[in-house]
Amino acid sequence: MSIIDAGLLSPVRAGTAAEAATSDEAWLQAMLDAEAALVRAQAALGNVPEQVARTITHWARADHFDLPELARRSRGAANPVVALVQQLTELLTAKAPEAADYVHRGSTSQDIFDTALMLVSARTLDLVLADLDGIVDSLRTLAAEHTGTLMPGRTLAMHAVPTTFGLKAAGWMVAVRTAAARLHRLRSQGLVVQLGGAAGTLAGYLAYEHLHREDREDREDREDRGEPPTEGYARRLTERFAAETGLRAPALPWHSHRTPVAALASELALVAGVLGKTAVDVQSLARTEVAELAEPAAEGRGVSSAMPQKRNPALATLIRSAALQVPAHASILTQCLLSEDERSAGAWHAEWQPLRECLRLTGGAAHTARELVAGLEVFPERMRANVDMTGGLIVSERLAAALAPALGKAAAKAAVGRAAAEAAGGGSLVSALAAQEPLDAARLADLLDPAAYTGAADELVRDALREADA
Repeated sequence: MSIIDAGLLSPVRAGTAAEAATSDEAWLQAMLDAEAALVRAQAALGNVPEQVARTITHWARADHFDLPELARRSRGAANPVVALVQQLTELLTAKAPEAADYVHRGSTSQDIFDTALMLVSARTLDLVLADLDGIVDSLRTLAAEHTGTLMPGRTLAMHAVPTTFGLKAAGWMVAVRTAAARLHRLRSQGLVVQLGGAAGTLAGYLAYEHLHREDREDREDREDRGEPPTEGYARRLTERFAAETGLRAPALPWHSHRTPVAALASELALVAGVLGKTAVDVQSLARTEVAELAEPAAEGRGVSSAMPQKRNPALATLIRSAALQVPAHASILTQCLLSEDERSAGAWHAEWQPLRECLRLTGGAAHTARELVAGLEVFPERMRANVDMTGGLIVSERLAAALAPALGKAAAKAAVGRAAAEAAGGGSLVSALAAQEPLDAARLADLLDPAAYTGAADELVRDALREADA
């Protein structure tokens, strides 16, 4: 029986780069990268021979390990690091025995796994951010091209007042840019290594530093001066470990302070949400009776198993499916902030799969959204036809405002309301309004022009584009 999760039930991420970056093999490699980086950091501080560090780095490759066997052996310690250290040590004993004794010195499982978690996250976020940048570029183009493209504004699913498709695209762009900027900040500042040892004191690391300090005379001199022989070593090791991994050094070990993970989950939920909002709008505007937008066509996309005529909004559907799931997974990671003692018995373990789902669903949504907006088909003629379909009712607000000086605000609104009700029943808005409140025909025609009632839409689009360009 195959145990591979191929994404059959999660097509939004199936076959994407984000799926590969969060696979079991990728996670295994990240743990091995963390082990190798730790040895290199210790070597840089004089506690491990440089050749040993190079040897361990050479053999710390996922293709040397049996993933299913490693997963089964992980049940014994309730995490995969213990079994991984055993297998890595066995491998080195057979291939490079002089290095075997230096694996995982002073470390604990959570140091390695949490650092690997951050490495997997960093590698996946790089993919997501590249897609988000591409999405912003496409939306900038749409906003600029359709600054003056008239369309109905809709509230509570009904026509409201006229707007422009340029403003709608600019709204999508600003939302994605905002979420991407937050994710960029987290990628550069919030992804931190874990280094605390058994209970967050780094005692094991300090013990090996004490045993393997090469310059014994210097150590004795420090002791004569009353200085602890390991003064500052914990910070130096943490910073060197961070440099070796490309992550940042935290202020303190965070074994049971799970803010870095919860913050990551929150930002992923925000990204998925803004992409989902765009997808929902595309679905609504692609409805048969609306037909203002269409997804990019491709062989086999949007087909129905029963209805040959259908071209379903498949890309938007995939994005929306991800956006609905990510917040639920992120909520588990928020609950895991309630982590007891110096290491949790269950809350830490509960993070792993939900975080992976957040990463790969958001990665899949970003990959899909980039394709969606890059090839989105826009139908300005249909947008204009939909604006005109109510015979001027879409600018009733403007009519009421124009009549207010003569009739008073309440009376003007009531008069337009009566005329609108008559027009909605099959009559003419112009005739109904003229019968109640005679208006100059030319003035009435001007007031009923929807293109003249888009407010500051053009200005808002220009401001958004200017900010994006800056």
